[in-house]
Amino acid sequence: MSSLILAIDTATPAVTAGVVRRDGDAIDVLAERVTLDARAHAEQLTPNAVRALADAEVGVDELEAIVVGCGPGPFTGLRVGMATAAAYGHALGLPVHGVCSLDAIGIVAGGDLLVVTDARRREVYWARYRDGARVAGPAVAAPADVPGADEALAQPARYPTATGLVRAVADWTSAPAPLVPLYLRRPDAKTLAERQAAAR
Repeated sequence: MSSLILAIDTATPAVTAGVVRRDGDAIDVLAERVTLDARAHAEQLTPNAVRALADAEVGVDELEAIVVGCGPGPFTGLRVGMATAAAYGHALGLPVHGVCSLDAIGIVAGGDLLVVTDARRREVYWARYRDGARVAGPAVAAPADVPGADEALAQPARYPTATGLVRAVADWTSAPAPLVPLYLRRPDAKTLAERQAAAR
């Protein structure tokens, strides 16, 4: 039995929203909107979702689930995507499945693969895959410190797609677990107490 799914991700500079029809292992992307702008997550996510639904000629009342990338990624970007997904799920009464955004890239490729995305501060988020299954990571490190980087085929910088996000859901039969962001490090913003302690 097929189901219609809204897939979104804001863990990378890409603001991704897509409408997918899932029928068992078969996935058909009906529409996908992507904006490449690391500073436009909040401004572009909802318009991209609305346009993808319109392109697919699907109403929100036809959706049966939402999938959202939970990182790793920057604090602000992840917060936008996950809060939006949670709000959609609450408003529409739909289950929201959170997935590792790196899995959404690695799961659609075969072989021994190293998926790397920009973590800023001269670091990368990384995870290693073998035939679509994650075998190491996710983690954050300087590029030279990523284990096995010289052994695996490096995946060029890409963004999670609607297909990858839906494929990354491990279990469609159980209620989804609560959304947990994969920040992998503390946010840049600090409380007043933290700033004062650091100044001593």
